[in-house]
Amino acid sequence: MPMIRWHGHACVEIKRLNGYTIVFDPHDGLSIGLPRPNVKADLVLVTHDHFDHNAVEMVSKPTTRVLKQFYGEAQVDDIVVYGYKTYHDKFKGKRRGENAVYVVEVDGYRIAHLGDLGHIPEKDVLEKLVGVDLLIIPVGGVYTIYPDEAWKIIEETKPKSVLPIHYWVEGLRLPLHPLKDFIAFVKKYNVKRLDTSSFDLQGHENLVIVPKPPY
Repeated sequence: MPMIRWHGHACVEIKRLNGYTIVFDPHDGLSIGLPRPNVKADLVLVTHDHFDHNAVEMVSKPTTRVLKQFYGEAQVDDIVVYGYKTYHDKFKGKRRGENAVYVVEVDGYRIAHLGDLGHIPEKDVLEKLVGVDLLIIPVGGVYTIYPDEAWKIIEETKPKSVLPIHYWVEGLRLPLHPLKDFIAFVKKYNVKRLDTSSFDLQGHENLVIVPKPPY
């Protein structure tokens, strides 16, 4: 069973029992006021090429594979990756460009990372997210969907568990909404606050998982 670890902002790690590690949207720490991600990846998935999501060199080793703003289907080692085109704004990318939504199949789990999604996607993309084991979703607004929009996507896709990301935490130098603004919309899911930044998915149903910030 893979372990999930939140490295702050949109950076999330999936670590398999064999040590194989996937990292989504690495930041460099310093430029956004958070600690640098302490991880080395076998596979890095970048949803879009903005400074707070594309610090690939921070988490790379000589053998690291990278998919950046990837659309389509790919198999990397025994990991299956699906990338779907969305936008970083509500104007078809005219303000902030495109954004890849990823669904990763790993060890029998389906894990989705929505990156800096800036709008509620079309039905064809939402259908790909229905029932995922973990939906990693931005909730802080300003540059992405707002808390109420995040909740609408959750209601539409009914994931087993939710990991909110891309919200304001102490030290972050971006003017995002705090987590409480999203929690105010949560219904039919239990909020589980952790005293660690990592967790596994065993037995998690109808949970909004809130890891401890990584500092």
